[in-house]
Amino acid sequence: MKKLFFPILLGFFGAIIGGGIVKFNSDTQIQYIQTNTSGVNAKLTNYKTVLDAEKFNMDFTLASEVTTPAVVHIKSKVKSEQSVQPQGRDFFYHFFRDDQFGRPHQQRSQERESSGSGVIISKDGYIVTNNHVINDATEIEVVLNNKKSYKAQVIGKDPSTDIALIKVDANELSSIHWANSDDVNVGEWVLAVGNPFNLASTVTAGIVSAKGRNINILKDKGAIESFIQTDAAVNPGNSGGALVNLRGELVGINTAIATPTGTYAGYSFAVPSNIVQKVIGDLREFGVVQRAYIGVFIKDINNELAEELGLEDLKGVYVQGLTEGGAADEAGIKEGDVITMINDVEVKTAPELQEEIAQYRPGDVINITLKRNGKLARVNMTLRNKSGNTKLVDKPSLKVLNVLGIELEELSQSFKINNRIGGGVKIKKINKGKVQDETVVKEGFVITKIDDEKVESLNDFKSIISSKEGGVMFEGFYPGKGGAYYFAIGL
Repeated sequence: MKKLFFPILLGFFGAIIGGGIVKFNSDTQIQYIQTNTSGVNAKLTNYKTVLDAEKFNMDFTLASEVTTPAVVHIKSKVKSEQSVQPQGRDFFYHFFRDDQFGRPHQQRSQERESSGSGVIISKDGYIVTNNHVINDATEIEVVLNNKKSYKAQVIGKDPSTDIALIKVDANELSSIHWANSDDVNVGEWVLAVGNPFNLASTVTAGIVSAKGRNINILKDKGAIESFIQTDAAVNPGNSGGALVNLRGELVGINTAIATPTGTYAGYSFAVPSNIVQKVIGDLREFGVVQRAYIGVFIKDINNELAEELGLEDLKGVYVQGLTEGGAADEAGIKEGDVITMINDVEVKTAPELQEEIAQYRPGDVINITLKRNGKLARVNMTLRNKSGNTKLVDKPSLKVLNVLGIELEELSQSFKINNRIGGGVKIKKINKGKVQDETVVKEGFVITKIDDEKVESLNDFKSIISSKEGGVMFEGFYPGKGGAYYFAIGL
């Protein structure tokens, strides 16, 4: 026993000392290391022991500081004809313009004031916001972060993406920097900056919950929905505000929320910055968006379709059909192909495919990667416009409006519902021109067709009219009067 006593005692104190060392090390630094049987230290595989300091920086002050001066408060005066309470699914998906703090619309016809947010994108006063923030506005006031206010004019609107471009007469303004929204990752921290409930310069934080979300909120024909979903708290008044990364770069324009109450309930949606940048670039240069089409009917891939096609995964977009003579048809794409990449950017769903195509103009050449019969193939494709050619809708189409002597405006959603129509444009004002000289058409007339081609929006009107020569037949109606009306004009 005496011989065993001292070894046991030494072992006991050794264990205490060793335990103390382990405790000390665990309090200061944790290293993920395991020891193999040979006694050589080895790191756990696929484990990042060195953290990226910028990625895991939880300090939001820098992004807030550089962003808030570039986010403005927008006040719009709107003449409402007749407003209706959203029904069914629409009740859960609201644009969050601050319209009397989200209270249900009343059945009335009068001028009302609503507000939202906007983002300064250039020092000389160009501001991007949502179309629904300024649509139908008779007067737009922009209030800067420093409380200065300006009257704004509308440069252009795009209901298909719910993006609008306005401008104030000012210089040396604080503007925001753009981020590549394709590089935004799920789980990444983002900040929402805006003016909820008329509370100026409000910043909230959250993470990117998902990308490529289609929530079917944009009712415009040809709508493009590939929203960035976040859980940053946003509310009425945030519409048109900035969604930024931790470097203060613009990754999206906050547009809608999913909610049963009309206020924040955990889900918000932003138009990706890549789409925004392309749309406002078109509006600034042409006054209308140059929309590109690939000429395919597509759908997402589910388990049944993947099993039928023998696909290993559900990634990609299935080509269900082709437009005869369209861009895809000319490029050699076939029914049954699965599109997986656009210019080396992976597309896993139909909204993601729409998002990528929305960044190009007719005439642009893109490279498409697709799966066919279990093999990968790559094809080049020249994108086309809605009419099937590569022509851009240039400023001459705007000159046509001057020749006609008319000013047009988009139809509000409530107007479409009340008149049971899918789209059209209203003659807001008749000036000196062919309409006044050659017809008896009055202000308020709604144009629904041009030479039997449907007119769903102002973009449709400009696109169709720009390709016309000689005599043109317009079809439409007067609100509150039965029957269709027609008038012809020579261009």
